[in-house]
Amino acid sequence: MRRIDQGAGGVAVHCDRLTVKARRAIITAPPAMAARIQYVPPVRIERDQLTQDLRQGNLTKVTAVYDRPFWRDEGLNGMATSNTGPVKLTFDNSPPDGRPGVLLGFIEGQAARDMADAAPDERRDAVIECFVRYFGSAAESRLRDYVDKSWAKDRWSRGCYVGFTPPGVLVGYRNAIRAPVGPIHWGGTETAEEWAGYMDGAIDSGLRVAGEVLAEL
Repeated sequence: MRRIDQGAGGVAVHCDRLTVKARRAIITAPPAMAARIQYVPPVRIERDQLTQDLRQGNLTKVTAVYDRPFWRDEGLNGMATSNTGPVKLTFDNSPPDGRPGVLLGFIEGQAARDMADAAPDERRDAVIECFVRYFGSAAESRLRDYVDKSWAKDRWSRGCYVGFTPPGVLVGYRNAIRAPVGPIHWGGTETAEEWAGYMDGAIDSGLRVAGEVLAEL
């Protein structure tokens, strides 16, 4: 989506290869990404300035794969939190049958920025070093596969998990994050009234914005 034209009859949404006309439009992209869309005429200034302050987080998701979840043999559940990184949070992401064993971890914030341009092997070694610290030497010796993804480098999100603001922004712009602008409605997890940033929040926002549109049609 590149541009949205607003008129008396609704909207014309211009994408790379097609244009779609509709009576209303729902935007669920993260606010920082929604701000990159050209709006004709421009959206209200409070909405525009809100999205200037609603930046995307920085996170790299890492996954280590093993034949089985060896940490369970020690009575561990695969979850760890630490004040030492780069991986400070982990979870057991193995399928229900325990084959394969999967450790999931997050590199967040400044640590993610610091490691964004590291060589893949360097980043993997730093991650596995954390897993060894949490779950023992088997985290390295039994490693079968490894993959990571920087969400800040993802073309369509440019960050993760959620948009966040400096202090005072949401209070200063009040309901601008949810208030429709003409025929344009705003959804997505950042707009949720509960569990913003989570899938629950995304579903909550979908129900809300569907109700808004139905009330206008």
